[in-house]
Amino acid sequence: MISTLYHIYAIIKTMKKINTSPISGTQELLPEIQKSFDNLKTKINDTYNSHGFFNIETPSIERTEILLAKAGGDTEKQIYKVVKTTEAESEADQALRFDHTVPLARYVIEHESNLTFPFKVSQIGLNFRGERAQKGRFREFYQCDIDIIGRDNLPVAYDADVISTLLDTFSTFELETPVLARISNRKILSGLLEALKLEDLSKDIFSIIDHSEKVTPEKTKLDFEELKIKKEDIKKLLNFIELNGERSEVITALNNLEIENETFNAGVMELDQVLYLLESLGLKENAIADMKIVRGLDYYTGTVFEFILPEYKNIGSVCGGGRYENLTGYFSEKAFPGVGGSIGLTRLFYVLNEKGLLKEADENKIDYAVIPVSEHEFDEALNVAKKLREKKYSTTTVLTEKKLGDKMSYAAKIAKHGIVIGEEEIGGKILNAKNFETGEISEINIEVISNPEDFWAN
Repeated sequence: MISTLYHIYAIIKTMKKINTSPISGTQELLPEIQKSFDNLKTKINDTYNSHGFFNIETPSIERTEILLAKAGGDTEKQIYKVVKTTEAESEADQALRFDHTVPLARYVIEHESNLTFPFKVSQIGLNFRGERAQKGRFREFYQCDIDIIGRDNLPVAYDADVISTLLDTFSTFELETPVLARISNRKILSGLLEALKLEDLSKDIFSIIDHSEKVTPEKTKLDFEELKIKKEDIKKLLNFIELNGERSEVITALNNLEIENETFNAGVMELDQVLYLLESLGLKENAIADMKIVRGLDYYTGTVFEFILPEYKNIGSVCGGGRYENLTGYFSEKAFPGVGGSIGLTRLFYVLNEKGLLKEADENKIDYAVIPVSEHEFDEALNVAKKLREKKYSTTTVLTEKKLGDKMSYAAKIAKHGIVIGEEEIGGKILNAKNFETGEISEINIEVISNPEDFWAN
């Protein structure tokens, strides 16, 4: 006997404790915080739908060649490859999607004949990137995208449609500080570089400008100098990226540069049109022109934008997007120009919650808990709960084998009201409901309620 006990003790002592913490770079929330997150996601989805965007879901797993077709830089190092089982060895190399944009391009080509163009589409779902996990940066994260895809052409007015939709979405968050859309057009800088005969350095210059707000002005100037750019051209570039403000001021300043370049002038005209349309929607205070916005991804070809919270610039962009003319070019010779924007919901929620900028969610409790006194009332309690759910009230049934007092204590933690079902309540239409917050007990007619106003029998 002693030998057996010692053997069991030895096994327990050598057992390795399993790490139950979530993997770094993933988000795991308690129910009350999850409710706030879900409320934000619902507001985004509802606003997208109200602006005429149709929901789709593309698979989380794609062929690796699809994901990397339009990707560059370190993307291949960041994607999560899918390990194949023996049965799947004949399948193509696969990976988890890192954004919604590339899968959308594949989706459009695959379903072109069944889509109506311009195709207004929204996607809300998880994406995955094998980046180094940091505070506020995640490996598994929700992105909430909207895109408008044209066939052969897409009017620039749709750029304003996307931006106004995203501004409307942020207005539903009831933030303490308003969001600001900073808007530019990549054709403007491209045309300027052509005029200055610097187009061969465009990739490096775009990158320097894209990072200019994260470094000192001196560092930006030094970066230009390292490219062997002439002093007078560096001065022009530094003056250019400082242009920002309302439409009339910036458009005038750009025209005063007297740049004789077709690409430059086309970009100025497009920017002017987008800002004008936003002003006509009463969004002048929420949208400005800003020449520092160039966006790092190389598939943007025209309008580009980023949203910030002006009082919290240190948290960076909370939304971004732009115009692309040839997203499907790797999959088809047909032209499908588009414009889109994305809210990185997981990071946005983390930042807003940490800063206390979100409106506090309603109490995370269901409407009713139905509490049978004993197992003899289980069937009646379940039927009462069913009737409440039919009237659109969230309801649970407490089926534990505990004393009534313990059941009531449990119910008070998860529900706003409690209904006790004993022998006397079986088959009855009038039941007593206790408000756990006030202690008040009121009668309800379980048969006739059809909406909250009709609920209380007395």
